[in-house]
Amino acid sequence: MDLVALQIFRTVAAEGSVTRAAERLGRAQSNVTTRVQQLEQSLGCQLFAREGRGLQLTPGGEVLVGYADRLLALAEEARQAVCADQPRGRLRIGAMESTAAARLPAPLARLHAQWPALELELRTGSSRPLVDDVLAHRLDCALVAWPPPGLEGEQDALPLARTPVFTERLLLALPASHPPVEQPEDLQLDTLAAFAWGCTYRRVAEDWMQQALGRAPQVLELASYATILACVAAGRCAGVLPEAMRELLRAPPGLQWLDLGECPTLLVHRPGFDTPALAALLAALRCD
Repeated sequence: MDLVALQIFRTVAAEGSVTRAAERLGRAQSNVTTRVQQLEQSLGCQLFAREGRGLQLTPGGEVLVGYADRLLALAEEARQAVCADQPRGRLRIGAMESTAAARLPAPLARLHAQWPALELELRTGSSRPLVDDVLAHRLDCALVAWPPPGLEGEQDALPLARTPVFTERLLLALPASHPPVEQPEDLQLDTLAAFAWGCTYRRVAEDWMQQALGRAPQVLELASYATILACVAAGRCAGVLPEAMRELLRAPPGLQWLDLGECPTLLVHRPGFDTPALAALLAALRCD
């Protein structure tokens, strides 16, 4: 089992297609098919089952995906550790949507200009899935709001190194037509527009609204801050976002804004993952 074969297998699994995997890898389809077949023969296990025009992982393939993620991540970490004179190679970064938009453009541009041999990959998501991806070696590090939902009681037990980098002030957006809110009991909406479960900001807003309403709010799950604010402006619900995102808006809608307090953003990574690339990223983040 070699690393190239694992990389090809992982790409086919991600794309669900030999054709798309070959395009992404810059290889001939026949080469990709042959390498997957050789891997299956060496393992004595079928890794893919054809369903219609696509490929689906078999139970054995599902197991191998996790090992492939860890082995490929460890190999990249080893390459960087051996050549530790300067940041190079690949660094897979996870970040919340708001962090990517409001906090990362300048640091990542500075990082790329200073270390052109460093290949940066950025993936956005909610805090809890990002933490899970770091633990599963699908990401090298992530910028997350702390603590992520469901991990409040497990913070000390998590195999994660954590470094505070930002502090965000959270805002609850209310329709302009909503009566003034002087205290939580003045809230007259029972629906919150927010990202899917796993978002720390959503949990903070849900907790505040539950205290105000005496019951858990309904949640309208949306995929972007623009959509969240559009629903709030329509008078349907409240919404939650960090103040830094509001400051990015060229013409913020005429809404009411309630202060929900501060929430720290931490850079998390696996203990022992202390590569020059990670050190360079942290230095770039601290410059702002």
